[in-house]
Amino acid sequence: MATRKAARPVYILGGYQTDFARNWNKEGKHLVALMREATLGAFAEARIEPSEIEIAHVGNFAAELYCMQGHLGAFVLEADPALRGIPTSRHEAACASGSLAAMAAEADLEAGRYDLALVLGIEQMKTVDSKRGGDFLGTAAWYEREAKGVEFPFPKLFGKLGDEYDKRYGLKDEHLARISTINYANAKLNDNAQTRTWFMNYDHACSVGPFNAHIGGRIKLTDCSQVTDGAAAIFLASEEYAKTYAERIGTTLDKIPRILGWGHRTAPMEFVEKVAESKDNPYILPHTRRAILDAFERSGLSGVEQVQAIETHDCFTTSEYMAIDHFGLTKPGESWKAVEEGVIEIGGKCAINPSGGLIGAGHPVGATGARQLLDAYRQVTDQAGDYQVAGARRVATLNIGGSGTTTVVHVVGFEN
Repeated sequence: MATRKAARPVYILGGYQTDFARNWNKEGKHLVALMREATLGAFAEARIEPSEIEIAHVGNFAAELYCMQGHLGAFVLEADPALRGIPTSRHEAACASGSLAAMAAEADLEAGRYDLALVLGIEQMKTVDSKRGGDFLGTAAWYEREAKGVEFPFPKLFGKLGDEYDKRYGLKDEHLARISTINYANAKLNDNAQTRTWFMNYDHACSVGPFNAHIGGRIKLTDCSQVTDGAAAIFLASEEYAKTYAERIGTTLDKIPRILGWGHRTAPMEFVEKVAESKDNPYILPHTRRAILDAFERSGLSGVEQVQAIETHDCFTTSEYMAIDHFGLTKPGESWKAVEEGVIEIGGKCAINPSGGLIGAGHPVGATGARQLLDAYRQVTDQAGDYQVAGARRVATLNIGGSGTTTVVHVVGFEN
């Protein structure tokens, strides 16, 4: 399949993220309250008026299950009366829902239909107990074959990803523990991270016991991303709007970051089918690898050496372990080298998840893709605060839905 660069550039103008440590159900607040805070916060942060928005796209996985609520696009209008009448829609691709909402907005802008789009990712997950929530998450897999009657199916599925690495290349749990430790440490630098006040160190991540039990296969509690309530909103704009916007805020167009490139691929739903398909491929998830290469090609980049940071989908430590070699930071099966050599740490060759990622910052499923793009924007505009990666000019994001089923990759930043 050919990769084509967009005919019209798409700019990212910033946005807002809610505090991922909050439990909105305990506060007695409906998910529309999350949407409203994220939307109004984004208007204030980016200095954009509600009346300027021409279209809105919402990313959400399972509000019908967690909150008994569908038709989320219409709730965008609750943020401000000036939004009434704009076209809205909701997009779902499991944990990649936020990125799919962003891609829909990008397509609108590239087609010239609109000049300014709001993208809002949201999930309210703390409305049910962990067992029922795990069952809900199982619908992101092939439920009847992989999740029905299975307690916490996704730790088990991503445990199998680790098992496949172990079978083909060898895998030490100490390297997964180090990934978890890095993400928790980065989260302590992020004022919106869910785990910023939690205890965590390498010894704890290596331990097995009542405070770090096995959840599924080789996956322990410290290997897991969090059950999170949260929303993230970003603005995407055409070149015409971005020029006017730059003048208004006292800057120039070349200081506004762009969506440089993207990749979007879909693999078979069942994990066993993915493994069978990749048996003769050095990459365990070849469609994920292809999405990464597509994004680099569309960005005009030769490879990962031209990005300074990555916000990746560490739903479990095994998925970040996979991302390391699939991005090309090491040869296939050698992700452990990047872990041991400090390549993925802030200050390393290519920081991975300086925000804390899903393990540290939190994983409100439908919001993650939008949150990753917002953090990429913050990095390349030197607004990431204590978790800023020095000299970041281009940041890649990797957002995965299901057990490596839907992959969306973006490169955000500047060409030079």
